[in-house]
Amino acid sequence: MTHPEKPTTDVLELFYTKKLVKVCAPMVRYSKLQFRNLVSQYCDLTFTPMILADSFCKSNKARSNEFTTNLIDTPVITQFAANTVHDFVGASYMVAPYCDGVDLNCGCPQRWARDMNLGCQMLKDPQKIFELVRECRNRIAKPFTISVKTRIQQDDRESVKVCQALEKCGVSFMTIHARTPDNNSGSIKEESLKLIVDSVNVPVIGNGGVVSLDGCYDLQEKTGVKGVMVANALLSNPLLFAGSKSTSLECVQEWLDICYNSTLTLETYDETVCRGTIPERPPNLTFQCFHHHLVFMLDKVFTRRQKKIFNNLTCFKDALEFLDNTFGLRPQLFTREQFMNSVPLQPQYEGREWVYKELKPFEDSKMHVKDFIEYDYEESKGKLFMDKCKELEGDSGCDWTEMFFEKD
Repeated sequence: MTHPEKPTTDVLELFYTKKLVKVCAPMVRYSKLQFRNLVSQYCDLTFTPMILADSFCKSNKARSNEFTTNLIDTPVITQFAANTVHDFVGASYMVAPYCDGVDLNCGCPQRWARDMNLGCQMLKDPQKIFELVRECRNRIAKPFTISVKTRIQQDDRESVKVCQALEKCGVSFMTIHARTPDNNSGSIKEESLKLIVDSVNVPVIGNGGVVSLDGCYDLQEKTGVKGVMVANALLSNPLLFAGSKSTSLECVQEWLDICYNSTLTLETYDETVCRGTIPERPPNLTFQCFHHHLVFMLDKVFTRRQKKIFNNLTCFKDALEFLDNTFGLRPQLFTREQFMNSVPLQPQYEGREWVYKELKPFEDSKMHVKDFIEYDYEESKGKLFMDKCKELEGDSGCDWTEMFFEKD
């Protein structure tokens, strides 16, 4: 199927035309295409989950699994974890036609990322960060943005020094999680965030601990940030940026419709009368993704007994039947125009690998195509999923193990 060229958005223009730029955070497993399509109706900017640039450059499977987009997926920033120029710039150049900017993750505190010298571990060698940003900016023309998401350090002077250097390297904007790499909960350091905002001229997005729209405006007033990024609170309430205090059933219906239609091809769309079902192994959607989002969204809607049943379901059929019986909700077929805009595109990377190959050192070039690490985010269900369901521990039939970890 042939698609028109994907529209693009000048991300920097958002910071100059909006009082507050509302941002959906990069969330491992969760800020995938379907969820971005849902929240983009209420926020200004979305991020993909963090993608390993090394795997993206070397593996067709990684590119197919980790990055999907469609015609309405804009503005969107693709976030990469990388520690070499050839990986970050190579991956960025490949994905550039299909997004509005790339972001270098320098804030992920997870142990596996640290062990691979990724995420917040990059702060121990800031010159490497500067090199990656500078080379990427030199390769990809504006208005495509190059940004960095990072954390504050114990010494505010070091935080300011890094952010000012990033500005000199050509970073378009930066996102600051106002906690240190060793602190994933509790109050954020608003004074440190304000100090950074006052020390640079590029837009700064604040991140950490915000759970409401009022909280977004409060953080902006206290620190002067141009935007606010929210993670976990958006999972529980995708309507947060619209000012809603909780998820509505209308929003749940939207989620069902987006997920159902994203599993159809043009051929099956033309052939089908909406049966209200999702095949057990559809393209572009896992049951884990579909189900976990519903668990989060319905956490304040379900009774304890309903949670106990629904949160333990393991297939599309049972989940859809439960929602139909409980709320009268079932997936609805999009109009043809809606469907054509939401169909996942098939990015064409052929001919865009030359930057990666040109930048890769000769010794690395001799590496076998399989000699790299692919981190399987789908291996576990995630800590956040367990945290949401913790109240059910001890009830028969509930076995919450192998959970997800993603902090604001």
